[in-house]
Amino acid sequence: MTETTETTAGPQVVSAITEALGAVLQRDLGDLAPDTKLFDTLGLDSTGVLDLLLRLEELLDAEFDTDELEMSHFATVQSLADFITTELGR
Repeated sequence: MTETTETTAGPQVVSAITEALGAVLQRDLGDLAPDTKLFDTLGLDSTGVLDLLLRLEELLDAEFDTDELEMSHFATVQSLADFITTELGR
């Protein structure tokens, strides 16, 4: 995975996703492509989703409305970045 994530999300959001995913999955992920699949490619599981959200809230100093969450938000790096950006109002 050598492509850098190019997204409508700000660099802070993309950086936070990469950092949080690396911590949750306990490995260095390097640069992630926007279409990298969180479950199929990276091996994220349902328990990891909760940990990921908590880490993202901490890194971004934000609180996400769990009523707004859908599994489709966790399909790819891009879908997660878009969801977070929308939630943050950026």
